[in-house]
Amino acid sequence: MTAHTTTDNVHPFDRRLLARMTGALGDSQTIGKICGDLGHIFSEFLPDILKAETGLDIAIAYAGFDVGMKSELVTDLGTAVALSDASLRNWAADFTLSCDSPLIITLMETLLGAPPSAIEEPKPRALSAIELDAATMIFEKFADVLRSAVNASGGFEPLVGRPYNSATRPADDPDVEDCYAACVNVTVGLGPVLSTFSVIVPQKTLLKTTIVFPKGVGHNKKAKSEWNEHLEQQVRRSAVTLEARIKLESLTLDTISRLQPGDVIPFHDAQDVRVEVNANGRELYICEFGRSGAKYTVRIKDTHGSENDILHHIMG
Repeated sequence: MTAHTTTDNVHPFDRRLLARMTGALGDSQTIGKICGDLGHIFSEFLPDILKAETGLDIAIAYAGFDVGMKSELVTDLGTAVALSDASLRNWAADFTLSCDSPLIITLMETLLGAPPSAIEEPKPRALSAIELDAATMIFEKFADVLRSAVNASGGFEPLVGRPYNSATRPADDPDVEDCYAACVNVTVGLGPVLSTFSVIVPQKTLLKTTIVFPKGVGHNKKAKSEWNEHLEQQVRRSAVTLEARIKLESLTLDTISRLQPGDVIPFHDAQDVRVEVNANGRELYICEFGRSGAKYTVRIKDTHGSENDILHHIMG
């Protein structure tokens, strides 16, 4: 065998397959179960903890999960969120916490004496240094609950870095390989503001994690899970009416007022006709117009989110 032949036979190993073989990438069902357990623990414990710290009624609810490369998941959080780089010895050397800026702004205003009912929902923006200081408490409480929920031996405290605006996040170190991760999302409600708090953890860490339910929570969660699972199956079997919209050529108001039965209005698109499909007023799919036999059809080209996103859209 010549050196030339040997070189030709060398092929890069599939990255996803290698990650799955080495325990760095899990299937959606397994990762979703772990993320769901974490999300429900946040929703069980954080409201009381934050109430004790701030005197405010803050609602917490699990809002699903996302998967992908860690760098992409952080980028997808947007440019108006506060981030914190954190670690927990014997569990994860590097995970990321994120919180939408409107929640921090509202929290700051309420701590300064404004009643939540009198606060208008602020627009997302970069946070000031003082607001970032206020965000520290939120990040630390989430990290404390996370520590109590995972099987990190040694009883070590989480190390939570000072929050910073996502726009100032330093570039990823080119010498550190990106990893497959999962983003656990929970909604946080304070007064008129409903924001999202997220925890991004490498999947390799999650796949080795055993979720620990504090006393009294496991039983309640099991009952809730069985009921939620039954409800979800019922919802999935429900019939949903879909509507498709096709953009037509623009016409003057004078022309429109004179239209009669039998008149023809051409489609706006000249070739592949773009169709927007929605249910309950929520956009679900981007389609192209077509025909199958005697029936007119639409062929799905893209979706407005994942399967979970579409279910939430329809039920929302």
